[in-house]
Amino acid sequence: MAATDFIVAIELGSSKITGIAGRKNSDGSIHVLACAKEKSSSFIRKGVIYNLDKTAQSLTSIINQLEGALNNSIGKVYVGVSGQSLRTVKNTVIRHLPDEAIISQELVDEIIDENIQIPLVDMDILDVAPQEYKIGNNLQVDPVGVAGNHIEGRFLNVIARSTIKKNLIKCFDQAKIEIADYFIAPIATADVVLMDSEKRLGCALVDFGAETTTISVYKNNILRYLTVLPLGGNSITRDICTLQFEEEEAEEFKINYGNAIDEPEENEENEVYQLNDETRTIERRQLNEIIEARVEEIIENVWNQILLSGYDDKLSAGIIITGGASNLKNLDEVIKKRTKIEKVKTVRSIRNGVTSSEPDLIKKDGTQNTILGLLYAGNENCCMQEQEVEEEEVKVSSDLFEDVEIKANNDRITAEKERKRREEEEKKKRKEKEKREKAQKPSKWDSILQKMTNTIFTDEEMK
Repeated sequence: MAATDFIVAIELGSSKITGIAGRKNSDGSIHVLACAKEKSSSFIRKGVIYNLDKTAQSLTSIINQLEGALNNSIGKVYVGVSGQSLRTVKNTVIRHLPDEAIISQELVDEIIDENIQIPLVDMDILDVAPQEYKIGNNLQVDPVGVAGNHIEGRFLNVIARSTIKKNLIKCFDQAKIEIADYFIAPIATADVVLMDSEKRLGCALVDFGAETTTISVYKNNILRYLTVLPLGGNSITRDICTLQFEEEEAEEFKINYGNAIDEPEENEENEVYQLNDETRTIERRQLNEIIEARVEEIIENVWNQILLSGYDDKLSAGIIITGGASNLKNLDEVIKKRTKIEKVKTVRSIRNGVTSSEPDLIKKDGTQNTILGLLYAGNENCCMQEQEVEEEEVKVSSDLFEDVEIKANNDRITAEKERKRREEEEKKKRKEKEKREKAQKPSKWDSILQKMTNTIFTDEEMK
């Protein structure tokens, strides 16, 4: 049976492009109807599109797969924006008032507009997270109605290179796919992964992806800091490849046997790991030494970014990790050891819950959290059928009115032609009648001659 009510979201990741279709249930959970994936490592690097043609081809393939599973056409999709250049910058807008006055919504809107107009070189403001408004010595989340003679608006602007969004638009245009809306991918992830209490108490969400690691810091339910590091799970895989392994082999070793901490027990033998074909092997100590070195580098950079946020001592809810690379064994222990933060939690599925009639579509390994976040953020039906029905109804109504108007116009033209024809006939008849009457009536000279003739004959008769 064809699905007619669904939302479609697409995530353009560094290792794969993922498309998903589903519905939001009344309890907040998501029911997945279809999912499709295409490898993207050859044309998307660190979240940045480098080959527009290949990206457009993959998008077309994703849509075709989803439409086949849904047995219906897709009219539009929601898209996540991410990439290495994605980050936040602070900005402050100050207004001095001549006298103490009550802050109006109009003044706040002017401050917000001024913030958006700040000049940025080769960068675009994709979203704005208002922080607080300072009035006097007090901070207000909502300043409208507060009296003061000075207001300071503090904003956190989410920015990225201008080419990020431009290339997205070009690829979707080339694939002839309509974009319903854009969402900042890390924010969409945080909305379905973090609890409200965690955002309020203060936490750092670390999303370990294939090519990038994203850090988002929240406090008092407000985004305080966001940045993307050009390091991820593939960095570990490439390090293992230096031992003369193919990338697929290195990835398999990492997933199946990798450990972020290599602390063998005393007198424990150095185990040898091997792949299914039993031709490729690696020693446990050798594998984990490589992994441990790279993981420590990534965590060091993550912690440095949390320090730069200024909220390192305000994370009462600790650090929450997610993403495909978060499945690495003992990763949370490395984070605790380096950051001295004891609250470290791994989240592999969204808090709202996910259901599906096909269990294979659901992955509880953290790899679907972002795409499910994008799906959850969407609110419009993406089914083409409903759009076409509405358009058809409008067209039928339009055609109906058009036909009525044309018929009325044709009737007017026909009546006008008939009126002119009758007038021409009447005019012609009048002319013919006048001609006949004129022919029958004697001329002036005929009358005089007749009169003279009558007079002559009368005189003769009298003689």
